Amino acid sequence: MKELIKKFIPKFLLNLYHYCLAALGASLYGFAAKKLVVIGITGTKGKSTVVELTSHILKQAGFKTASLSSIKFKIADKEEENKLKMTMPGRFKIQRFLRKAVKAGCKYAVLEVTSEGIKQYRHKFIDFKIAVLTNLSPEHIESHKGFENYKKAKAELFKACKETHIINKDDENSDYFWQIPGHNKISFSKNEFSKFLPENINMPGEFNKYNALAATKIAQALGVSLDNCQKAIQDFKGLEGRMEIVSQNPLVIVDYAHTPDSLKQVYKTLKNYKLICVLGSCGGGRDKWKRPVLGRLAAEHCKKVIITNEDPYDEDPMEIINQVTGNTGAEKILDRKEAIKKAISLAGPGYAVIITGKGSEPWMAVARNKKVPWDDKKIVKQELTK
Repeated sequence: MKELIKKFIPKFLLNLYHYCLAALGASLYGFAAKKLVVIGITGTKGKSTVVELTSHILKQAGFKTASLSSIKFKIADKEEENKLKMTMPGRFKIQRFLRKAVKAGCKYAVLEVTSEGIKQYRHKFIDFKIAVLTNLSPEHIESHKGFENYKKAKAELFKACKETHIINKDDENSDYFWQIPGHNKISFSKNEFSKFLPENINMPGEFNKYNALAATKIAQALGVSLDNCQKAIQDFKGLEGRMEIVSQNPLVIVDYAHTPDSLKQVYKTLKNYKLICVLGSCGGGRDKWKRPVLGRLAAEHCKKVIITNEDPYDEDPMEIINQVTGNTGAEKILDRKEAIKKAISLAGPGYAVIITGKGSEPWMAVARNKKVPWDDKKIVKQELTK
């Protein structure tokens, strides 16, 4: 039904509809963002980690903070799992969240901002004081009709934020964002790891060092000392479903990686192991270009590859699996539970099982707009108990 509406209603009317909803939501909840210091995190990868880590640093520094990510909604000490299967909620939900944060006495609100959310004006009427770019690589290309449009959507956050822009200067698209006017321009890059980060962080992978550095730069821009940032980072235990070790023996890891670049980074982090890799392709009906790319990457880095069901929506899940598999010779198992069971059964000394695509997501999206309860970690634990 939604697709039919989009097809027949002119784009300017759809845009007006989304804009009016954003205005109504902000008005209904008293333009709550004006009473908060709002930090918006955007990019292709690392958004949730930077949101949660920034919130943790600010909390450790003694500030009441609210945060909204694909993983959870948190207001001061109260938190709830994000079960919407939507990283950036609709306009009314966001504005209600901000209003609750004000009522709870929060000073800061850290929000994960997506290109799809920006496209629907969910960022409107939120006074962002800090905008952050983690990185940029192709995603949602079909929805945005090209990478340039995807990039432009991300840039809208920076155009909406006139105060502080924090940008990953190692990203090849950083100059584009750097040129957007802002009163305070802050960069971060790999050559600052040793200066700003504690020697050990509890999150594996170079990409997590970038995430920790981004959070440090945000906190410093808000007046938190480097020493306090480093202490908070050392105290941070990592995120559910983000390079999360579910079992040590055999080593089983669950991660949300669902783009070619993020998958490559995960595999590089685990390069010292013989990898048994379970993956599918996030989102039936979208980003079809990446399916064979994901399959080839897995075949290149993994000793054993099992392609399985992920979030088919209204597409034939087996057709998605075939597209991901291509001519790699990977094993195809439609039932994700059986795929995980098979991967664990193959793990011996020196092996690691890496299950990607869903992370801590509590649902699998299937046909007719249904969501089936799902938990990769729970299934791993059940199989290991058996």
